[in-house]
Amino acid sequence: MSTAQQFGPGNDVTRRDFIKGTIAAGAVAGGSLGAFYFGYSASLSKPVRVGVLGTGDEGCVLIGAINPEFIEVRSIADIRPFSIYRAFHGEVGVDARPGLLKVYGWKSEHEARKHVKVYDHDNGGYEELIRNAKEDGIEAVIIALPLHLHAPAAIMAMNAGLHVMTEKLMGHTVGACKAMARVANRTWEHGKGLYLATGHQRHYNIRYFEAVEMIRSGKIGQLHFIQAQWHRGNIPGTDSWQQPMPKDIKPEDAQAARLAEMLEAAQRELSAAKTAKEIETAMAKVALRKAQIADTAIKDKAVDYGYTQKTVKDAQGKPQPRPPAEELIRWRLWDRTGAGLMAELGSHQLDAASIFIAAAHDGKKQYPLNVAAAASRSIFPPDRDVEDHVYCIFEFPAPGYDPKDPGHGAKKKIGVQYSSINGNGFGGYGEIVHGTNGGFVLEREQTLSPFKGAEVQATVASGPASVGPTLDTQASAAVALAAAAGGPVSRGYREELEHWAWCIRNRSRENMPRCHPEVALGDAVIALTANKAAREGKRIEFKKEWFDIESNLTPDDSEDELKRYGV
Repeated sequence: MSTAQQFGPGNDVTRRDFIKGTIAAGAVAGGSLGAFYFGYSASLSKPVRVGVLGTGDEGCVLIGAINPEFIEVRSIADIRPFSIYRAFHGEVGVDARPGLLKVYGWKSEHEARKHVKVYDHDNGGYEELIRNAKEDGIEAVIIALPLHLHAPAAIMAMNAGLHVMTEKLMGHTVGACKAMARVANRTWEHGKGLYLATGHQRHYNIRYFEAVEMIRSGKIGQLHFIQAQWHRGNIPGTDSWQQPMPKDIKPEDAQAARLAEMLEAAQRELSAAKTAKEIETAMAKVALRKAQIADTAIKDKAVDYGYTQKTVKDAQGKPQPRPPAEELIRWRLWDRTGAGLMAELGSHQLDAASIFIAAAHDGKKQYPLNVAAAASRSIFPPDRDVEDHVYCIFEFPAPGYDPKDPGHGAKKKIGVQYSSINGNGFGGYGEIVHGTNGGFVLEREQTLSPFKGAEVQATVASGPASVGPTLDTQASAAVALAAAAGGPVSRGYREELEHWAWCIRNRSRENMPRCHPEVALGDAVIALTANKAAREGKRIEFKKEWFDIESNLTPDDSEDELKRYGV
């Protein structure tokens, strides 16, 4: 029996015993629990040779999640000096971004560059990496570029014979996503068999796996409502999407002096440092800020890579130029390069909702019926395109849904309520799933807290302190064991990369990443349709053709993308 079969619905005892066995064998301590959970081998005969396109915030998180036994980074590409620095050295104080030196055990950037070729703003960026991929021994690429570049980079890479893992959202438009999916599918039809995976990491998060088992086993009764949110405390002046830039890029910017101030603070910390650890940390902070200021080098080069000038308004309503380098550094703020809150945040949680709802349908994927949404700009000045707040209500089919039975069957639905706001981060991000016999709360991809009962005073059963409250279910046992064996449960980044690499080494139609093109397209359709509903302030009925890779219909009028890529 395969691992995947062992862990199918109804095999709780087999799963529990297996997990106990792997812990006894030391597998969990070695970080390979995900391999056993998601049906792939715990090691490869040789790592997959990879290039990383885009080493900014998310790219560096993905670098930090790499298991060197599965992936060997041979090249990186980014036109920002700051991103190249972080790719090698990581970001002090941010454990999720340790950098290549720590991942592979290299002593210095000089040593690392003997193994990793760099494509920066002086030698062509990501396009040149792809052109030289075969010469550099690259088999696959990880894409963490700004959203508008996902499709061009992925399609160029697949046309060059490379496998692709792209960060979410799959693409900037539904048409772009369909083009990516078609190119990937055609490679299988023509015998090349290239994998295109998308980084919705909840498909590989053990907490979510256990939540799915709770739904499938009937522990929470009938699933009927899901609440999800991603609330952040961003306000003008402290906005994680409006990162400070070197003063020379935009002297009139409200944060123009901030990087210099941050560097001075780091230098004062270094002067006051006494212990070796304090000195090491302060030196890393100084180097990080100097690297960020080094982005001055792209002031006049960003335009060469397609970034554009635009006029925006400041807090007083005065027109201000937005230089091309600002579009690059703050790409999430602009419609041309990003797709706002639903793409960056909401897509993750609507993906999670889809996973839960599929579990209520014995694992069969369900698409939403409709979405009603609204958006507002109540906090930030008109210095961006994206909204401050988005709030949505979706309806999905429940088991027994029948649109041909208006009296009863057509009313069997599961509601999903979602909000993403700035200005107040209370509650952070997570999901609350309601069933008729109980439910659970998933917080920040780490804490699973089931509750019993359906009354206002529903109780939470306490489990081991290191795991958080747990419902009396075999499904929670593996999470408890995993936590006991080695700390917090992985968010899924490591496992998604491992499985993708394993699929490449075990190429077969039967071996597919969990977020393959059909799944990723569905997530993109949901997020981008919600954007349209929010901006137009209306309810939209979903069409099945939007989710069909081979249909040219899209909700966002992006059919021209299919012509652009000749598919």
